[in-house]
Amino acid sequence: MKITDIQIIPVNRFLFVEIYTDAGIVGLGESGCWGFLDASAEVVKSFATYLIGKDPLRIEHHWQYMYRCFHFRGAAIMGALSALDIALWDIAGKYFNVPTYQLLGGKCRDKARVYYHVGGQTDEEIIANIKEAKSKGFTAVGHLTPFLDEDRKVPYYETHTQKIGNAIDRVRRYREVAGDKIDLCIEIHRRLKPAEAIVLARGIEKYYPFFIEDPTTPDNFDSMALIAEHISIPIATGERLHTPQEFVQILNKKAVHYVRPDVCMCGGITGAKKIAAIAEAFDAMVVPHNPLSPVSTAACIQIAASIPNFALQEYPGDDRASATERFIGGKINEKDHSFRQADVVKKTLVCKDGFIIISNTPGIGVELAKDVVKKFPYSRREIETRLHIDGSVVDQ
Repeated sequence: MKITDIQIIPVNRFLFVEIYTDAGIVGLGESGCWGFLDASAEVVKSFATYLIGKDPLRIEHHWQYMYRCFHFRGAAIMGALSALDIALWDIAGKYFNVPTYQLLGGKCRDKARVYYHVGGQTDEEIIANIKEAKSKGFTAVGHLTPFLDEDRKVPYYETHTQKIGNAIDRVRRYREVAGDKIDLCIEIHRRLKPAEAIVLARGIEKYYPFFIEDPTTPDNFDSMALIAEHISIPIATGERLHTPQEFVQILNKKAVHYVRPDVCMCGGITGAKKIAAIAEAFDAMVVPHNPLSPVSTAACIQIAASIPNFALQEYPGDDRASATERFIGGKINEKDHSFRQADVVKKTLVCKDGFIIISNTPGIGVELAKDVVKKFPYSRREIETRLHIDGSVVDQ
């Protein structure tokens, strides 16, 4: 079997890749470089010059070749490698007529617990969305910020007392609404300095968050380690890390308890499996990052099914617009179903009572819907970040 063609398929705010073979088997993957998908598409074109004509089943060899060929890293490159790797694993599963996770060692579980995306630009919106998630049977909610998903066009200003005090009080209200049957995954989205993160974490620890995610920027592992040393809430981070080596370094510093590899960014299924094994050696659990399409979800589930140290799966919800539309673009209301992520694939995975059922479908288990490019034209993400009232840049 040989690779005959590679197609790049931009849809809405997603970038998919299909790998074609002379056996008639087609593999599907997705790039996680959602801010710079055009750059990632160009990297796919470069890698395609190597892959076409090769045996698609030599997955590890191809991963090593693409990962090491130029000695460059970065989101665009690793997003492209990830998309191609996922597609190769999809081909392998279809070739052997088994789910991809079967080729990774088989199932460790029959279903994967998920946390549902909950957001809002006001306290009332977030509270209502927590109630909705609870009514749908979810046992964990995430993307749950104590700072609100405010419009990036609005200049920001709060005193330290307001910033931290309001955030702590919001988490209190989240817990009151959720009760003790829903875990809260608190998303800080890298907007605090270490000193602020320590104060906030100490203020919310009595509400027992499942974890506090990205309390500060991911650039300095020592800063994350400092926070971890001074708080009692587990830290989750890793969505912006690209390589197994980076995860080794942050685990060595005891700066993370739940690693968050993005399967569409960290080297695909091959990279995520390596990272999960590293985390296992450190007694750390895995929460795959997944703000993307049902293709990303399906790829993540191959990891969730096959590793012993899986904890939770991020699940943005298939019947809603993409996370980049709802939380970044700010143009689509939470109740607007004119575009649903589920529409980009023929069939989504089944989510019931807060768990995704592990599918027995060969490969990763999903295929793109017909005419998806025409139905949902590609939309480049606008470059817009929030500014402080004094004109400086704010992390949000």
